[in-house]
Amino acid sequence: EYEGDRNSEGQRHGFGKARLPNGDTYEGEYEYGLRSGRGTYRFKNGALYTGYYLQNEKHGKGVFFYPDGSKYAGDWVHDQKQGYGEYLYANGDTYTGEWANNKRHGQGTYVYKDTGSKYVGCWVNGIQDGPAELIHLNHRFKGRFLNGKPLGHGKFIFDIGCEQHGEYIQPVQEKDEEEEEEEPQLPLEPIWKVSEITKITPWSPHDEELLGP
Repeated sequence: EYEGDRNSEGQRHGFGKARLPNGDTYEGEYEYGLRSGRGTYRFKNGALYTGYYLQNEKHGKGVFFYPDGSKYAGDWVHDQKQGYGEYLYANGDTYTGEWANNKRHGQGTYVYKDTGSKYVGCWVNGIQDGPAELIHLNHRFKGRFLNGKPLGHGKFIFDIGCEQHGEYIQPVQEKDEEEEEEEPQLPLEPIWKVSEITKITPWSPHDEELLGP
């Protein structure tokens, strides 16, 4: 069912309201028979999108409310979260930053509601990966992440005024000759190895170059 403006060829064009065969509804702008411009789309399952469309696809700025109470507000390109946006998760966590192909990708900040901790840094295809800072209530970790885990050199900075330098090392799994290969082993957590404790030092990637011969 459709009620609204049409052009001379009878296509939906201008402002209109439609009820789709699956029970979803759309109210907003059309161009040449397609949702284009600003509109609000209500899904039968309780989800709702309000924002911009281009040729039936979410495109431009828009807000999507999911049935579980989560919500994304930001940029869309061809129906995908892409660009800059903020996502509020059902558990109260939030992510604010860059997106590509519906995934957290680029620079972004993720805040864990339960602990108040936050990850500030790089993401690749939805996973924490690259240089970052993990900030807790009275200390923080600065280093690099790989596949969601810290790895390599970094430092813990404590509010009481000291730093613990070291590196995260990926432990090697001991294998039993007898073991069957059937059960895939879970990757072991990286282990933190302390190298020194110092007072607070300003650190930048260039420092390592200065230490050269």
